[in-house]
Amino acid sequence: MSSYLEISSEKLARLIGTPNCPALIDVRVDEDFDADPRLVPGSVRRDYRTVQDWTHDVDKASAIVICQQGKKLSHGVAAWLRNAGISADVLEGGFEAWVEGGSPAVPSSALPERNAQGHTVWVTRARPKIDRIACPWLIRRFVDPHAVFLYVAPSEVEMVGERFRATPFDIDASVRWSHRSERCTFDVMVEEFGLATAPLLRLATIVRAADTARLELAPEASGLLAASLGLSRMYADDLEQLDAGMLLYDAFYRWCRDATNETHNWPSAKKDA
Repeated sequence: MSSYLEISSEKLARLIGTPNCPALIDVRVDEDFDADPRLVPGSVRRDYRTVQDWTHDVDKASAIVICQQGKKLSHGVAAWLRNAGISADVLEGGFEAWVEGGSPAVPSSALPERNAQGHTVWVTRARPKIDRIACPWLIRRFVDPHAVFLYVAPSEVEMVGERFRATPFDIDASVRWSHRSERCTFDVMVEEFGLATAPLLRLATIVRAADTARLELAPEASGLLAASLGLSRMYADDLEQLDAGMLLYDAFYRWCRDATNETHNWPSAKKDA
């Protein structure tokens, strides 16, 4: 049972992937990180020794601090964050407990290079419909909460990526993050980011069905397709569409995780006596 100022892996797993997830801060020393260079989904590495310098970069009212075993480093950093007015807890048992419990972890090798502000930068074709909204949702909720997305003309994606050090996605088979055989880009990201949990695999099937015109794969795909095409008509600005799409995928994810067995039955009319 978690003690005061600690949170269990089980409770943290329920927060990850939701819009209200606290800031997740990994403060493991380099030696421990190098031994297992993976991250709790959505967490960002910080140097515990410079905590007083980066507290102002924490842009949420609450945080969860992660070290190797949930001891002195995470408790010390959490105390500093609380001193700065941020509600901070420690992951009980640290990263070791997280992986020993079978929770997913993101390989650092799969993460693109970060910019000077510590954010990953991605580029893709303008006028997104499904994959190019679903993938940014996945990245922001499970990989990098501050990821930057550039939507540009299709002919300019490659050069924009080179000039602005942005990672292209959902373009063609020449880039890492794109369709592979019958799988869409969302499928590829779920697998390579180590996020193959039951809810995300269920969502991936829905996204694949809607994105590749195979609606028979999942009955929910028709709804996702209709909503996605509707959003693309509502918004001329791609980033505004992405903001709206985040809520759409939040809802689909929570259905995949929590509500697949729930039904809504309209009460039958009572017969006249």
